[in-house]
Amino acid sequence: MQRLSPLDATFLYKDSANVPRQIASLAIVEGGDTPLDYDRLIQVINERIDLVPRYRQVARRVPGALGTPVWVDDEHFDITLHVRRSALPKPGTRASLNELVGRLVARRLDLDRPLWELYLVEGLESGRTALLFKAHQALVDGSETVDLAQVLLEEVAHARDIPHEEWTARTQPGVTRLVGGSVGLNLSRPTEALRIAEINAGRALRRMPRMGRSPQTPSGVLSATLSRHRRFATLAAPFEDFRRVREHHGGTVNDVILASIAGGLRGWMLTRAEPVTPKTSFRAMVPMSVVSDGLPTSLGSKVRGHLLSLPVGESNPVVRLHQVSYALKDHRETGSAVAANELANLPGFATSTFHAVGARVALAESGRDHHITITNVPGPQDPVYMAGRELHEVYPCIPLTGHRAVSIGVTSYHGQVFFGIVADRDAVPDVDVLAQCIEEALVELVDTCETSRRQAPRGRKRPDRGSSR
Repeated sequence: MQRLSPLDATFLYKDSANVPRQIASLAIVEGGDTPLDYDRLIQVINERIDLVPRYRQVARRVPGALGTPVWVDDEHFDITLHVRRSALPKPGTRASLNELVGRLVARRLDLDRPLWELYLVEGLESGRTALLFKAHQALVDGSETVDLAQVLLEEVAHARDIPHEEWTARTQPGVTRLVGGSVGLNLSRPTEALRIAEINAGRALRRMPRMGRSPQTPSGVLSATLSRHRRFATLAAPFEDFRRVREHHGGTVNDVILASIAGGLRGWMLTRAEPVTPKTSFRAMVPMSVVSDGLPTSLGSKVRGHLLSLPVGESNPVVRLHQVSYALKDHRETGSAVAANELANLPGFATSTFHAVGARVALAESGRDHHITITNVPGPQDPVYMAGRELHEVYPCIPLTGHRAVSIGVTSYHGQVFFGIVADRDAVPDVDVLAQCIEEALVELVDTCETSRRQAPRGRKRPDRGSSR
């Protein structure tokens, strides 16, 4: 009997209609002669779900709140309640797909069932198929449980023979065992017991009626009281553009991505006639992978939250990039930073799991004042496959928390960089404009490389800036 960690229990308890605590990712796979159908998807998941046993478990609460909930087998598990089918109206545009994704990521998961869903979306105009993975933040921790997308990914197109056994739910523990086990764990782990008491006290305070004036909502274009609805926008850009800027101006690809986002936020604010001064900036929570005890990431890594001030007020794109690079210089010089190519080449690596871990870190550190969460995970540059179909695009969907009205997830894969932008539907009705402005900010940086090349004296060789991401 395994109980939820205090952090996972906090994610579960703070789940609400306005702030569902779930991570999602949108994968688009090639159609081919026979597009991926629902029955084949069910078959593949049934073959792989043994690898993630928690996907057939529910979080059962302990009587008297003597401990955090425990994971128990769902005696009524029905995979068809979790794998769902949807279709876009003709002609199946990307705009209609993004609209559907925005609605689906806003829906809360049923906390009385295993905490995940997968939507098969048919009818894309390109003949491709979309898969939207959703998992609660209490479910995927990158250690005990990885994201379902990770166990579905393959390096080859042909199907593998996966050992599979018929599953039977284990009998759920009775009240006496639940209470006795929790009391025993509390006695053996007093520090954790204290943390559980703090969680229960916080829950009690949240249920009490508020007296006096309510705390003010943080002000600013990225802050709002969150509604129950979301919008979603996507952007795909050539990886070569980011590499070119890095090689010309220095820094890393991650620096170029963050500088493009800063420039995009600036352009977006100007389209809204929002005030932008040279001092305008936004604090971004940027989870970053670090090595642990010198081990590779998959063998004991940690993800830490890094606060970065995005120089939105800087009008010069090159200066903006250098400011981001300088701000992240300390992280790189610690010697604990994980190189992007090391992450992307890890066996069994899936970007969705790392985004889930990064979002967990950002939520756990929400007390550190910041305006926006940005996760950036490098993926493989060779094609991978899902249920025998080549993965064409992948977009992260990072949940909104607190009063933060926008979050951005970034993944590089197979020569492209994919941005997934989640926004509150009421506060940011123009999220597609933000995506366009990020693209324009990248183009502006690329143009500076061409301008510098034309202005450089003939015969002068540009110094080698290395190949670090």
